[in-house]
Formats: sequence, structure tokens, C-alpha cells
Amino acid sequence: MDFSASKRINPRSFESGTDHWASIIADEVIKAFPDTVIYTAAAGISPSGIVHFGNFRDVMTCYAVIRALQEKGKKTRFVFSWDNFDRLRKVPVGVDESFAQYIGMPLSKVPDPTGKFSSYAESFQVPFVKSIEDLGIELEYKDQSVMYQSGIYADKVIHALKNRKEIGKILFSLMTEKAIAAKDLTEDNFVDNYYPVSVYSKFTGKDNTTVLSFDDDKILTYRCEETKQQDTIDITKDFIYKLGWKVDWPMRWDYEGVNFEPGGHDHASPGSSFDVSSIIAEKIYNTAPVFVEYKFVGIQGIEGKMSGSKGGALSPSDLLEIYEPRLLKWQYLKKTPAQPFNLSFDSEINRQYDEYDIATIAVVENTADNIISKSINYSLASADKIYTSPTSFRQAVSFGQIMQWDQLRVEQLFTSTISLFDTNALSARLPRAKAWLELYNRDEMIVVRNDLNTEYISNMEEGQINNIKILRDYLEKGRLEDLETFMYNIPKDESLDQKQNAVKQRAFFKDIYNLLISKNTGPRLATFLQALDRDLIIKLLNI
Repeated sequence: MDFSASKRINPRSFESGTDHWASIIADEVIKAFPDTVIYTAAAGISPSGIVHFGNFRDVMTCYAVIRALQEKGKKTRFVFSWDNFDRLRKVPVGVDESFAQYIGMPLSKVPDPTGKFSSYAESFQVPFVKSIEDLGIELEYKDQSVMYQSGIYADKVIHALKNRKEIGKILFSLMTEKAIAAKDLTEDNFVDNYYPVSVYSKFTGKDNTTVLSFDDDKILTYRCEETKQQDTIDITKDFIYKLGWKVDWPMRWDYEGVNFEPGGHDHASPGSSFDVSSIIAEKIYNTAPVFVEYKFVGIQGIEGKMSGSKGGALSPSDLLEIYEPRLLKWQYLKKTPAQPFNLSFDSEINRQYDEYDIATIAVVENTADNIISKSINYSLASADKIYTSPTSFRQAVSFGQIMQWDQLRVEQLFTSTISLFDTNALSARLPRAKAWLELYNRDEMIVVRNDLNTEYISNMEEGQINNIKILRDYLEKGRLEDLETFMYNIPKDESLDQKQNAVKQRAFFKDIYNLLISKNTGPRLATFLQALDRDLIIKLLNI
């Protein structure tokens, strides 16, 4: 098969390591459409369920390319289509089987099972729009139910109907021999009976219809298969039709003037919808946009912890409960579309926050390379300020719970124990740390003991006990300045080298954590000891 019409980006283009992948794509878009005044990127989804983290890569890939085009001095627009004129295909998970009565109706015409929204489609659209606003991304939403029912596509639908046989030949030429044999098709039979539109019956509101004829002008006749009644409609007046996906896509590319649109593997594999639609675009409408395939986004650390009501899907709003907007965007920006990656609901998220903070500091200190700098800059919304001394997520989790998530108390603690911290970062991360801990990682909660850990004490040697006594005596005297230095010096042996002493220091800190919280590790120890009630600490260390 010759898919020369496809303007695909080769994933190897991103392997140079000298520029951000979005900038590479932007250059290809400009090269393909050199005389464009306003460059248009497009994404979209059929709101038949939660718009989840995988769909969100569609948005983030476009967003990055838009930012790169703007950096190159180009005017841009970012179109997002709600394909809510698509049919309801099946009864949603968790919904009563009586909902089957709506199968075949447009998603925008199906009622919301909860009664909270005007339609089933809107119940997924509204939270997604809110998440996009929280992320600081500007989208130009296109409601396809509104677009089709306004008649704005009528001329382009008529154009498709007039060229239905040529479109039929394209579709037949790309069918597999297996598919042709299974349906017992011949090219003449397929082409003669092919129509690129489906009709929502005037009698039932469903698309269980068969197109019978089109007069090459504007009159179309169809049969409602549920009622067996025939009806004739005027394409320029009766807006109850919709183009099939592989024709609808190139029609909208033409109408919106799309220059770039990404897609997942289901649209990107050879011979699938992008290739087919590209050929239809070139021959029936206009040129196809530049296209890049993006790989899978996974989730780790959440099995068994999700609410069943969510149906196993995580939306951007779910992610924003634990991911700061700039960090969530960065997860999608730092990887090329050709690289799969995981979002994390377990302790791996600490590393992701730390990695982002390290990259941010490198940008502040002007030591970051071009790719890191652009990834960080693209992650920031226009109102965002870059963090110069970010509070680590790990610290937000540890000390937030100790201070009952009271930001003022946490700030007071950090002021006395940490030389620099960013209050903006703390404000953004404290509620997300709380959600991460209480919703998904309750086993990571710090519970300070009320009594002596006699079981652990029974296995301690004399030297370990003496070290604890030295610390307890120091704390009893109320001396907290230089506490960290003092703790490191307690187990230190001047006859040993630094590496050997580090082992002894870690063992000493392990003893303290076990006596206080029955764990081998915990929050930054000096700050932790300052945060806890002094009398309780002395009681727990009185061994």
C-alpha cells in the first residue's frame, strides 16, 4: 500500500538529543504548510466515558507543539472536538440495563444516568473542561452536535455524498482480503451501496438506518430499520446525519484548516484510520495534517485502591488530586511521543517531584540543557512562577500530617529548621500530599507511638542504648540549635572513614525511628524531632 499522503513524523527524528521534540514537530509543520497565517493543532475525544490520562496525551502533544510554534513567532489556535454526535454504543459500566433503550442515539441526546447534567456526554465534558482550566491550557472547544445540527457542515457533507463512489473505492482498496471474504464483497457491490453518512432516524432518534439514495444535489432517502419506515430529508435543512469517522475526520481537517494532529496506536498503525483519512483528505477534501503517533501512558501503584464507581479509569481531575499541574504537564512533556511512561500513585511520585525540582533549579541556575529548559518552560502556565527553593513532596507528606495539614504550622516549622523553602510550592503540594496519603497510601502514614517500643529495645545492644541516652539527655536540656550536627556526631568514630561512619549514622537513625514510629525510616530527623512534643520524645527515648 502506498500511504504517501501521510505526513507522519518519524520517531527517529526525536533521537538527535539537541532540541525538544515539540520544536522538531513544529519545524515539520511549518515546512509542510509554509504560507499559513494561523497554525491549527487539533485533538478530540468521544465523551462516551471518562476522558482519561491516556486521552490526555492527545491534548499534551498538541499543547507542546502549539508552544513550540509560538516560540517560533507563529500565530496558533488549539481546537478540541467533543465528538458527542457519535452514537452510544453500549450500556455504560454500572448503569442499569434499561439504558439500552438509548443505544444508537447521539451521546448529546442520551440522558445523564445521575441526573446531574443535561446529557450523558456533558457529564464527562464538564469535569474535563475544569481540569484543563486548572492546568492553564487554552482550548477552543468544538461541540460536534452543535456543529452538525447547525448545518455548518452541510456543503462538505454534500461534497462527500457526491464523491461517495470514489471514497468507496478508496475504502475497498484498503480492506484486507480476510475482511472482503468475510462480508462476501466485490468492489462494484461495495461501491454501489456505499454512502459516507449515517442518519439519526426521525422516528426513533437512533442511527439504525440504511441510506437508500442520494440525488447528487441535496435530497437523501433512508429507511429506519426499527420502524421499517422510509423518509426523505434535505441535507441543507434536516441536520440529522453524520459522516462516518474516516470521512468525518478529513472533512473537519478541511473545515478547521488543521495543520497538526496526533493520535494513539489505534489511529496510527499502517492502514488504519489516519492513513485512510489522509488519502480521502488528499483526494476528496484538502491536504492532511502533519501527524505523530504517541505511545501508551500507564498507571502504577493504584491496583485495589480505586473506587469501583470510577470504572477503573482515571481522569485528569483524579491526577490533579496528587499531581501539581506543572508536574503533570511535565510528565508528558519530558518524554517524546514515541516513549511510553507511567504516572504513579505510590512512592514513585516522590522521585517524580524530586526530578522536576532538580530540573527547575537547573533552569534557575542556567545549567539545564535545551530540552530540559523547554520542558520546564512549557510546563508553566502564564500565571505560574518558577520555584527557586521548592518544598519536596516527601517533606509535604511527612510534616503535613504531623502538623495536621495546617500550612501555617508547617511554615513555622520549616522557618526554624530549613533555611529556604518556597511558600507557593508548599501551598500547591500540601493538599496533594494529603490526598496522596489518605486516598491511596494509608500504609505510609506516620503514627507516633504512645509507649516504649519494648520489642525493639529488647534487641538493642549496649552501644545503641548509650547513643539513645546521649540524644535524650541533649533534648532534655532543651538544646535544639545544631541538633542535626549533634545527632550525626553521636555515633561517629574518629578512627573510621566517612563511608564507615555513614553506616553507623544510618543505623543510629534507624534506632530513633523505630523507637518513635516503629519504622526504619521517616521524615527528616532533626525537623521531625522539633515538630514532635518534647515530653513525648523524651518518654519514648527513655530506655
